[in-house]
Amino acid sequence: MEHNLHTATMEVQMESTKLVKPASPTPPHLRTLKLSPLDRQFSFMSKPCALYYYSGGDGDQDVERRRRIERLETSLSEILTRYYPLAGIYMKDTHSIDCNDEGVEYLVAKVEGIKLSQLLNRRDDMIHQLTHLSGGESSTPLASIQVTGFDCGGLVISVRIHHIVVDGFSAATFIDAWATASREGLGKLVFPTFGLTSFFPENNLPAQKPMPPPKIFGTDKLVTRRLLFDGPKISSLKAKAHDHDQREPSRVEVVTAVIWRALIGVRQAMNGRLRTSVASHSVNLRPNIVPPLPPLCCGNLLTRVAARFTAENGVTELPDLKDLVGLIRDAVKSSIRAVAREDLYSTAIKSRNELHEAMENSEVDVFVFTSWCRFPFYQVDFGWGKPVWVSRTHSPAQLIALLDNEGGDGVEAWVTLNPPDMLQFVQDDQILAP
Repeated sequence: MEHNLHTATMEVQMESTKLVKPASPTPPHLRTLKLSPLDRQFSFMSKPCALYYYSGGDGDQDVERRRRIERLETSLSEILTRYYPLAGIYMKDTHSIDCNDEGVEYLVAKVEGIKLSQLLNRRDDMIHQLTHLSGGESSTPLASIQVTGFDCGGLVISVRIHHIVVDGFSAATFIDAWATASREGLGKLVFPTFGLTSFFPENNLPAQKPMPPPKIFGTDKLVTRRLLFDGPKISSLKAKAHDHDQREPSRVEVVTAVIWRALIGVRQAMNGRLRTSVASHSVNLRPNIVPPLPPLCCGNLLTRVAARFTAENGVTELPDLKDLVGLIRDAVKSSIRAVAREDLYSTAIKSRNELHEAMENSEVDVFVFTSWCRFPFYQVDFGWGKPVWVSRTHSPAQLIALLDNEGGDGVEAWVTLNPPDMLQFVQDDQILAP
């Protein structure tokens, strides 16, 4: 189940870098996009999503590769007329996006001497060398895309977008819309809606508590492991974690509980006692907003749900999976309910403030999760079939990211920790189990 991202050699040749602009100018009345209080909470790039595609034919693969890359660039330019803020510039002083059509960074790269199938057979050794996108604290450009071709005709499409413009739902919507534009054109697409501030009043908002700086930051100081929980493993864990008075746990609930329990054990080993801890997940608010928003509202519409395990004096035994699943489920139930538009900002800000307060408490361990499960990444078809794999990459901060596996019945967990914690974490019986 556990796979290490060792260093291996793979030469990635950068062929070109350019800014792709929208195919037509953004109208003057859309030039300035005011960011919402929820958007302004994020000052970092999201981690890249990478989609892996095999060759679609038996012809000249180099010709086919170039044709696909050209098609991707043309359709990107076209879809940016709908997703125009991604081609703009973040204006920190005014908390807005200048939608000036500056463009999206578009890199074209090639890997020679290795087939995509070979990379996938050694994915944990090599994928971290594949992507070279802009990011970090920089907000220019707001979006970066890299298309990497292989001699066999395979392609990897990596996308990174600044979190200040989109959340995971919005990013997935953009990628799917780009693929539709490539495959069918713009005719069938639903227009996305930006400008969330027009839907939600900002009166009497609570003060936003800044997020404490990470104790450790930088991919050179952290270790990322990919854990695969396949369908049979998920079924086994569900059976162990199922309280028969309740519904069966979901994939995300049971994998979160397994990893959380292992991390509680790590902290116990490091401190000589059980410690109180919080498992925090991002949750999409869109389905709960009353009255409902228009379809495809883009921006940051998420809140943080925090499940808390409270350590009791004298207790040394780790909590069982049933208990942790129950804590996760109770936290979601108490946090996810109908939210009136006028209450949305204050609800989301309060939940994030509570998380930041927990992070500042030296007696509480906070483990941050994010889930892309059920986002339709495995359905993204640019015109040559669906991806054979979808991945993330190393994180510069401690994080647990969950994605669907290739079969759709399991979960891939990308766990980023400091090296001492990782050494202890991988010794957990559920992490080691086949």
